[in-house]
Amino acid sequence: MSEIPVEVVRSRRRKKTLSASVVDGTVRVLVPAGMPADEERRLVDALVTRVTRKMRAGEIDLSARALQLAAKYGLPHPESIEWSDRQNTRWGSCTSSSGRVRISIRLVQVPGWVLDFVIVHELAHLEEANHGPRFKELVGRYELSERATGYLLALNQPTQA
Repeated sequence: MSEIPVEVVRSRRRKKTLSASVVDGTVRVLVPAGMPADEERRLVDALVTRVTRKMRAGEIDLSARALQLAAKYGLPHPESIEWSDRQNTRWGSCTSSSGRVRISIRLVQVPGWVLDFVIVHELAHLEEANHGPRFKELVGRYELSERATGYLLALNQPTQA
């Protein structure tokens, strides 16, 4: 998805909170009229990032992708797989008892092969709960595992000022 236009609308009626919606392909953000410019910029950027991630996530069929990867790599199918906007430190999580997989919405920005690695990683947990040798063998079936791990490690590094 290309860069989406943003329109900031200052409202005298709004006192504290911001809200955002997509109107005709533009993210329209309503902000209190008296908000300081630096705070407005910071909050608008964060809100636009969240809205954009959700839009991009809607374009990716996680269920179909997980089923395809499970079949290709001989892994169990999840009972459900969904995006999570609450995972800020993990890339994914799996509840093996229920077969539920959650993928961090932060991954909408990565190349597909990196997303596939995280899905394979979580599907492997459906069979092997720990990170022992059997688990590593299951994840190692994905030919880009090592490269994807490096990509995610680099992505997690704090930026230098």
